[in-house]
Amino acid sequence: MPVSTLLCYSVSFGSSHSGDLGCGAFATEADDIAQLILISGYPSSGKTQRAQQLRAFFEQKIAQAPDPRVARLKLHLINDQTLGVARNVYHTAKAEKDARAEEYSAIKRVLSRDDIVIADGMNYIKGFRYQLFCEAKAVQTPSCVVHIGTPIEKCREINKKLLADKDTDGGYVEEDFENLIFRYEEPNGMTRWDSPLFTVLDEDETPPFDQIWEAMVGSDGKTKVVRQNLATVLKPATEQNYLYELDKTTSDVLSQIQTWQKDHPGEEGGTIPLPDIGKSIELPASTTTLPQLQRIRRQFISMNRQHSLSKARVKDLFVDYLNDQFLQ
Repeated sequence: MPVSTLLCYSVSFGSSHSGDLGCGAFATEADDIAQLILISGYPSSGKTQRAQQLRAFFEQKIAQAPDPRVARLKLHLINDQTLGVARNVYHTAKAEKDARAEEYSAIKRVLSRDDIVIADGMNYIKGFRYQLFCEAKAVQTPSCVVHIGTPIEKCREINKKLLADKDTDGGYVEEDFENLIFRYEEPNGMTRWDSPLFTVLDEDETPPFDQIWEAMVGSDGKTKVVRQNLATVLKPATEQNYLYELDKTTSDVLSQIQTWQKDHPGEEGGTIPLPDIGKSIELPASTTTLPQLQRIRRQFISMNRQHSLSKARVKDLFVDYLNDQFLQ
């Protein structure tokens, strides 16, 4: 097998910086273990095949595990097929949104500290991966992303063959296929919600099974789990004036950036200290425009409007989110 599997560990397990992970911090030596593994890639890239290979490997490891904490784990594979989602849902925005909500609910139902969830579905949108990342942290379980790096032209070729084969469930109609390709947001190991990131190339016969197992479960008896913090305690948005605070706080942060830019004309990059939360905004080398900042702000609000974060944490998390976006 060609040695071409790429591994990108953007989270350092047990490092001195583990307390600054935004949606949670990694720890070791817990009594309960579980994992969320997100499979992401272009349509017809072979995601389901890789997910099935990974499930078979994990099933064998669990069956042979001498550690009772590992042996009791339950494995779940969730995708369009297991949920009965037809491929034509990608033809309209509403049907796709409903199907994504169904997958989200299915994952959330089984995501616990006694389960391993392999999610091979609509993970092509980074906002959706971020939501699942936070759900995993809320139940103190680590997550990772497995990116299936099949080239677009190869995916297009496979999709045409699937469409022509009447004995299979078929591929995606051309319009939906090209739309999904266009909208795909490739995982970035520099962001918290996409790390650890494993990239599997098309020519690899198997994904990096052992590395994924080691990162998620561990073979040293010190399994990787996640401590909760205020940011991971997700609850319905019932806090009084929460949406107002979410809007106002994020708007205030953008105002601070604009003020700094006006005071430093012509400068690229820069650090804006925020003493009230003990963090800084790290501006990118290229100039950041107001429309770009507003787009990031809208994304953050959209992802958090249903999760009532404590007011003290909104600014903290928004700054983390901004800094992650600036790294891309």
